[in-house]
Amino acid sequence: MKLTVVIVNYNVEHFLEQCLLSVEIAMKAVSCEVFVVDNQSVDGSCAMVRERFPWVKLIANTDNVGFSRANNQAMRIAAGEYVLLLNPDTVVEEDTFEKVVEFMDRHPDAGGLGVRMVDGKGVFLPESKRGLPTPWVSFCKISGIYRLFPRSRRFNHYYFGFVNEHEEAEIEILSGAFMLMRKAALDKVGLLDEAFFMYGEDIDLSWRIILGGFKNYYFPATTIIHYKGESTKKGSLNYVFVFYNAMIIFAKKHFSEKNAKAFSQLINLAIYARAALAVAQRFVQRMWLPVLDALLLFAGLWLLKTYYADLQNKIFEADLVQIAFGVFAAIWVSSVHLSGGYDKPSSPKQLLRGAAIGSLIIVLGYSLLPESLRFSRALVLLGSLFALLYFALSRLGLSLVAPKVFTWRGRKSKRIAIVGDSAEFLRINNLLTQTHTVNPYLIGVGVTKQVGTQVGVYNQLEEVIRVHKIEVVVFSGKDLSAGQIIQMMNSSGQTGVDFKIAPPDTLYMIGSNSIDTAGDLFMLETNSIHKPLNKRKKRIFDVTLGLLLLLSSPISVFFVNNKSGFFTSIFRVLTARMSWVGYAELAVGKSSLPALRKGVVTPLTGMPEIAYTQETADKLNLIYARDYKLRNDLLWVFRHFKLLGGK
Repeated sequence: MKLTVVIVNYNVEHFLEQCLLSVEIAMKAVSCEVFVVDNQSVDGSCAMVRERFPWVKLIANTDNVGFSRANNQAMRIAAGEYVLLLNPDTVVEEDTFEKVVEFMDRHPDAGGLGVRMVDGKGVFLPESKRGLPTPWVSFCKISGIYRLFPRSRRFNHYYFGFVNEHEEAEIEILSGAFMLMRKAALDKVGLLDEAFFMYGEDIDLSWRIILGGFKNYYFPATTIIHYKGESTKKGSLNYVFVFYNAMIIFAKKHFSEKNAKAFSQLINLAIYARAALAVAQRFVQRMWLPVLDALLLFAGLWLLKTYYADLQNKIFEADLVQIAFGVFAAIWVSSVHLSGGYDKPSSPKQLLRGAAIGSLIIVLGYSLLPESLRFSRALVLLGSLFALLYFALSRLGLSLVAPKVFTWRGRKSKRIAIVGDSAEFLRINNLLTQTHTVNPYLIGVGVTKQVGTQVGVYNQLEEVIRVHKIEVVVFSGKDLSAGQIIQMMNSSGQTGVDFKIAPPDTLYMIGSNSIDTAGDLFMLETNSIHKPLNKRKKRIFDVTLGLLLLLSSPISVFFVNNKSGFFTSIFRVLTARMSWVGYAELAVGKSSLPALRKGVVTPLTGMPEIAYTQETADKLNLIYARDYKLRNDLLWVFRHFKLLGGK
């Protein structure tokens, strides 16, 4: 046996499937065995592997044992002369295994090997070649100095910036996404250190390979796609803490006591600096517009009150009005948020619906106040009209200043090119329809020849992107090899285009940056509905909303299509016979997901009937069940308010 491939998986079923499809082709040129070690995924990964890839040696753990321990489980029983640790969110070329094995055979001093990697947009990943993170190297990386001197050996040793991405070179640290090692080297230096739960273990083992008398190489003659961050969510605060703590473990293990202490202090400083920066950045990005809206709404209401008081010769109690206006602004902003008015890009429908519902809540709440707290019904009504006018005019202005973020005409459809034959064009177009992507501008690009309405062939893709201003390219995994796809991504990777791959005989697409495709849509993190806390939250939400709708029914009923059905829904929810949001009906009784009450609205609500398939329902139900959030229920009810009475 020449090669053993080990893939550790955790809740990335669709990326894993695409990875194995590419591995299945690449292993034809090399005697090979493949292990998939699953760390207790809940997304159906194990069932998919058993069904689609029976030749894979599956190790299904009953606990999440971490990356190091999971890899070691397979490496201890590996029969290959070489062992490859491969991330599930990768795609290898057809000749990748053949080329890397041939290189290792020619270099008996090689203990490890890494390859050239690009991300989902075809952009080179600098972690393909790395240096040892000594205190100085780490300081340059953490502080960002390496960005100022990208090709410097001294300042960018972390990413080996002095080595060209197309230049074969001896390096120090391999990437855990593609880490090929000689079994004899592992027998000498040991396997992954299980003290590292996740991150840092590749650095530790790479360095031990060098200390064991072997060399590590960077080999750019083959390229793989690594959907960086999809399986680890590297933008999260949790990643910052876990990754840098792994660096502390490495320092204590390999550096002198003095250097390890200095390194640990530096890392701790970096952790808190990065965490504070991430929190501040996230707050500013998410809250600047709601905060600005609240302030301007409050100011507008105050000016309106001043003008109205002068006109009517009335005097308002300042403290009472000030508190009331603050509450009104908070209600409008919250309602717009729940309606999706702060989504990017947002639409007038979402925005005005949120403002209208907020006004309804304010008018209703004001009418229920005792006489001593009421100041002017007319002012409340005028304020509601002002809020609608404010949101309309403010977003119209923002759409002129930043049209890519704020679109007054609604969510802008992207210009998409599908690369594949005519049959695959129709299949992929259907997938786009099922994921709510409406594409008035969608063109086809042929593979070997131009057929029908296709505008060219795949080797003209760069020109097609330029001429037709394409924003998204979807490759047919059935008609194109991984090598062809990677080659086209390389040549067009600096255009800012999003690349997706539609694997053969699947109902999803894989992409790295957009949420408009099912491949990304199905990559949500796990927060299962079966948890007791979530069950309580859901029931409290159902009862609270039911009571609010019942109290506001003299007004809210006019916003619902089926008036009589609206009251029926309220009483069924209050008596625990239904829930406001439940599973798609097509899959009721046919799923192993946690049981839920029948929903007034479901994940299929609002989808075109042409997209109603059992597969679609199952996938959407899985997403809803495994990533439950109270906010999702609120958003779903707000966005489908008119359907709360049923059809």
